[in-house]
Amino acid sequence: MSTYPPISEQLDDLEAARTEGRRKMDWALQHMPILQELRQQFREEQPLAGATLGMAMHVEAKTANLVELLALGGAEVAITGCNPLSTHDDVSAALDANDDITSYAKRGVDDEAYYAAIEAVVAHEPTITVDDGMDMVYAIHEDYPELIDTIVGGAEETTTGVHRLRAMDEEGELKYPVFAVNDTPMKRLFDNVHGTGESSLATIAMTTNLSFAGKNVVVAGYGYCGQGVAKKAAGQNANVIVTEVEPRRALEAHMEGYDVMPMNEAAEVGDVFITTTGNRDVITREDFQAMKDGVLLANAGHFDIEIDLDGLSDLAVDEYEARDGVRAYEMDDGRRLNVIAEGRLVNLAAPVALGHPAEVMDQSFGIQAVCVRELLENGAEYDAGVHDVPDALDREVAEIKLDAEGVEIDSLTDTQAEYMDSWSHGT
Repeated sequence: MSTYPPISEQLDDLEAARTEGRRKMDWALQHMPILQELRQQFREEQPLAGATLGMAMHVEAKTANLVELLALGGAEVAITGCNPLSTHDDVSAALDANDDITSYAKRGVDDEAYYAAIEAVVAHEPTITVDDGMDMVYAIHEDYPELIDTIVGGAEETTTGVHRLRAMDEEGELKYPVFAVNDTPMKRLFDNVHGTGESSLATIAMTTNLSFAGKNVVVAGYGYCGQGVAKKAAGQNANVIVTEVEPRRALEAHMEGYDVMPMNEAAEVGDVFITTTGNRDVITREDFQAMKDGVLLANAGHFDIEIDLDGLSDLAVDEYEARDGVRAYEMDDGRRLNVIAEGRLVNLAAPVALGHPAEVMDQSFGIQAVCVRELLENGAEYDAGVHDVPDALDREVAEIKLDAEGVEIDSLTDTQAEYMDSWSHGT
């Protein structure tokens, strides 16, 4: 049995923290109409009654509103962070004040405490897991396989986590069903593109007090997140350069009007570098040696492995904090390379980071909520492995959002629907 303490036992001024955390949550919820609608449904219908949820997520105000929604639906929830620098302690404390929620998330913990907190969540013996990065699924399979038989299923929030899950599934090692929330349209088309693009650039600008206009912004990776960063940077009058390893994505970036080149060439001309690949060693020692004085280095991928910080530190003759959230690495020729948020997920790990906009996360967390409901109502229909979110659930969340926005759309006539479903119609 875990002895790791919840956040309420780790803070000095607990009541003040809870008050501030609740204030943040209430502000976010005002701008999350999908969760507002689902709160009413879940409160009345209690679709999660009897369930125990284990969650590893970015514990901030928007996530907290998802957690409360799940608790309102009848679940007991235990949660911790999925990144050591993305937790807001006041929000974590506000969650822990709910009798149906236990939060172990605390900002700035070391690796030992980070994994101890995950073990503390697992000790609640969850019947559903909700992950952002797959660390909880991994911990259960590696260290607590005896729990797998009682787990109905799970949901995974982010690109990196889905990649890990699919690799695990391909090897036959994933032992319960998990919805790839990241891959469904209501998540990837908005959260990954608009959320990552807007929040990453906003955080970099606030952290550095610098403009993107006229700068060469190098975006590593042109998946949905990279597309969002490139689009938003171009919208702020930056010159966008894309680096890629996948030829079709590289061609797409080229035809969108961006410069496309290898990283070792981009390193010579870039002013700002933002990694979005989910892979390791994207910017390396050779690239650092070619960079200009004063460049900014930031990562918008889940783990802090995309920028080779060990290699950068080896090259540096001095390191110091240039600003809150900015660490300068001085080279022997006097050049200074500036790393934001320790190379961690910049839009959540920088000191001023607030994550994606509330309106965007409303959509992603609406999907998470209906996926948890689906697992509890129909979990027996899903075999072990990675599953796409059922299209009906994705459409349900889209319809709630459109209704909240006052947007009306057309519907197919019976004749149109029959035509689209038929293979025999010609000209």
